[in-house]
Parts: sequence; structure tokens; C-alpha cells
Amino acid sequence: MADSKESAANKAALKLTNDIRNMTNYKNFYNQVQRLVASPVVKREDFKNTLIDALKNNGLETELRNTVFHLARSHSSALTSTEYPASTTEADLAYLRKAQIQWERRIQKSLNSMCNELNVPLARIRPSADRDELADKWNELSTYDIDLSQYRPLYAPKDFLDVLFAVRDPTYRKQPGEPGWEFGHIQIRVKTLMQLRSFYAELSQGVPLLGVNPSMIVLGNYSNLEVERTHLGEKVLASNHAPIAQEFLKRGSPRELRGRLWSLVLGTVIKDSDAEYYEELKGMVLQYDIMVDKLIIKDVQLTASNDDQYFVFEDVLYKTMLCFSRDSEVLAPVTTDRSAGGQVIHAVLQGKLATLENTLVFPPSGVIPFHGFTMYATPFCYLYDDPCSMYYAFRAFYLRYWFRLHTVSSHEQGIVALCLLFERLLQCHEPQLWAHFRNIHIQPVKVVFKWLMRGFSGHLPPEQLLYLWDLILGYDSLEIVPLLAVTILSFRKENLLQVNTLHNVEAVLADLSSLKVMPLLQLVLLKE
Repeated sequence: MADSKESAANKAALKLTNDIRNMTNYKNFYNQVQRLVASPVVKREDFKNTLIDALKNNGLETELRNTVFHLARSHSSALTSTEYPASTTEADLAYLRKAQIQWERRIQKSLNSMCNELNVPLARIRPSADRDELADKWNELSTYDIDLSQYRPLYAPKDFLDVLFAVRDPTYRKQPGEPGWEFGHIQIRVKTLMQLRSFYAELSQGVPLLGVNPSMIVLGNYSNLEVERTHLGEKVLASNHAPIAQEFLKRGSPRELRGRLWSLVLGTVIKDSDAEYYEELKGMVLQYDIMVDKLIIKDVQLTASNDDQYFVFEDVLYKTMLCFSRDSEVLAPVTTDRSAGGQVIHAVLQGKLATLENTLVFPPSGVIPFHGFTMYATPFCYLYDDPCSMYYAFRAFYLRYWFRLHTVSSHEQGIVALCLLFERLLQCHEPQLWAHFRNIHIQPVKVVFKWLMRGFSGHLPPEQLLYLWDLILGYDSLEIVPLLAVTILSFRKENLLQVNTLHNVEAVLADLSSLKVMPLLQLVLLKE
């Protein structure tokens, strides 16, 4: 047993070592270590100990620890699969991957159809006049004049929900008396409320949280909780240790520290190489005109530009989303993950020969935007003044969490599992509401799906949304999202029981501006 554990540890260490060597900043890190080894502080007669001390004093040990932390997190995200019953095999869930492949092909077909209707290419070299105008207006892209009246979003959350409703396990046989959950036939295990209480321990144990009562009196030399958390947060940032920052976020972040804490946890503290790559992405936006550009600009106009909380960030959102569409580093994670169908479009540049150098993956990121896609990025506008810092934080968050919200998969953090978790929590803990929805023939998940698919972005006020996303990062889990959805329905229960149409149900739930996320979640998770 000990030998097998040691062998597994050695394999994991070897894998991490190889991954570190393949990182873009590995050469720079290696050169720093070499310079340190050659310096007088490292003694030949006590090489190991003096090198370790030098690494600590130089900050390289912390950088290495954070690198290992981020790589380990990314591997756990890619490899984690839901715990299935013993009788369930990987082959049993192949129908989910098949559904995702079919969905990707359907999106691509819609995209090609729109191109044919509008007589526009998927990709082309941007004309010089257009390129010059775009470059001149890069910092005020809201003034970039383009006619998008004929363009429309390829799909919206309700279209994706219809796809999920159509998914059926071919081997499933409903048992007599079994509740008719829309997703209940899918054999994915999700947590019970008791398990969620154990997982979200800080919330369920009633410890002081920011977002509940920041002015509460605390022990020690601090005037209130917010002052204490701010002082502690500064210490966490000074330690520059990502796991500590992640733990800190479980109780909510002070507003002025949140951006730096998120960057530390996500591994997106900007280096020179990152800034250079961001400029390369900008260059690719200027060089190539792709169909997705219009969809992105249209989506920003339809969503963030019409939102009182986000319209002022229109310019930076254009930059962020256009650069994201060109980012080929996004392609591999979103197409090779077990959640993905792996279907990509290869587009030949208009007016060019169909050769390899004139062919590109379309879009280079592999992500085709839908209605509301921009809302994944909007909250980051409140955290970062620098567009480059904002871009990398958004990209890391998307690759860690958000792409699972618009793919059909068996992943425990995927949208199917989150919908199933929502349904089971609602039926088990709000049976009266569940029965009411059944009696009026409304599928409960239909009411909240837009919340789930957007992670509540655009539905909660920014301050409350950022507390929610603190918890997502702190606990490294999206399960808090369906839990909050159930909690909101429970909070509005009396009003919901008085209405019997989908329109009126949506009216009851339309305005979430008065809700406080942390108190609601703490209330539902406190042990009974």
C-alpha cells in the first residue's frame, strides 16, 4: 500500500514537473533560479539548505508553490468526475457527450447559415481603412461605427435549456412512484443539503461574514469586522500565497482587496510576457475581421450597454471580448475537456487559397458566443482598472468555471449537475413550492435557468454578485449557484404560491436588487 502511494506521488510530481517546464514563463523562472544558484548566498558546502533559504528570501519559493497550486487545481478540474453508482460506467454517459457534439454542430450550422444569409465570410484579412479606424478607436470602441441591424444572437439560454430537456438516458427506466424530475433520469450524484452544509462550513457554522454585517463589533483592536478583514486581507496579500488567499475568500473579501485576491487565487498576476501576449491578441483583432466580432459587439449592445450597472464599461468589454475570441490558449482547455464535444470550424480566409497557412480555427478561442455571454466578464470591470489584468482574470475564471455552464456534460460542476442539484434541493426542502409548480405545469428549472447559466451575472447587484463569486472561488465550486436559486425561491415562496402563470412567476422573481446573498445563504445553511 505504501509503495503504491509513493508511486502515485512520484507520478504526480513528474507530471507537475513536466507541466511547469511547458509553461510560458518557465524559461524566465529557470533563469532566476540559475542566477540565484550562482550567487554568493548559495554555498557549495551546504547547497540544499542555502538554496532553499535563498529561494524563500527571494520570493521564488512562494512563486513555485503558487505554480504547483494552480497546476494541481487545473488537473483536479479536468480529471474530476462525478461519483457514479457502481453500476454506472463511462459508456453509460456517452449519450451526454453525443448530445454536446450534436449541439456544437447545430450552433456551427446556425453560424454558417447566418453567414450565407448576410453574404459575409467567417474570416478575412481586415481592410486597411477598417484596421486604421479600429486602431484609432481602440480605447473608445463604443464609437466604432458598424451596422449590426441584420445580426442576431445564435442562441439564448432558453434555447440551450430546450436542448437539455431533450437529453435522455437510453438505459434509464423510471421506477413506480419515482418523482418526475426533468433531470432525474441522468445518473449523476449531487450533494444533499446536509452535505452542502458540511462543505460550506464557514457559512453553516455561523462565523462572521462580510456581506452580512460588516459593522459588527469584533474582538481585538479593530473597530468592526470590515476593518479586521481588511487588515487580515493585506497580510494575506503580503504572503503572496494562493491557497491562503483562497481560504480567505470563504468569508467574503473587502471591496478594495478583491481584485488582487482573485488574481492571486486564479494565478493571473500579470507578468511582462502576459502583457506582451495581450498586445498580440489586440494585433490579431486589428489584423483579422471574423464573423464572431459582430456577434460579440451585438451581445455587448444587447446586454451590458443596456444595464444600468455596466453600461459605463462598454469600451473595455469590447476590448476584453474581442481579444478573448482571438485567444488560442483558450482553445485546448475548452475543446479537450471531457465536457466538450471537440467540434471546431476551420475557416479559410476570404480571397485566399485553401492552404494550411490561410486556414484558421474559427474562432481561434473555439468559443462561439451566445446571448448574454458578455455577462461572464462584466463584474470584472469593477475589480480592475487595467484592461490586461481584467482580461486574464476573466479568462481564468471562464476556463475554471463558466465554460461548463454552456456545455452538456456529466461533470459535477457542469450545468446538467447544477440543474439536477437545484431540482432535488427544491423538491426535498420546499415540497409545497415543488407541488405548486407541478400543479400549474411550470418546470421549476425553467424559472431559474438564466440565473444558473449566467452565474447570476446581470441579475444580482454587482456588490452582491461579487460576494457570490467570492464563494465560488473560495470553495472552488459552482454548487453555491443552484443553492442560492433555491433559497431565493424559498424567500419569495408566499408570493409564488399566489400566482399560477409563468409570466407572473417571472414577475415575482424579476427584481433581485433588494436581496443580500451572504445572509440568505447563511440562513439556509445554518444547521437546523
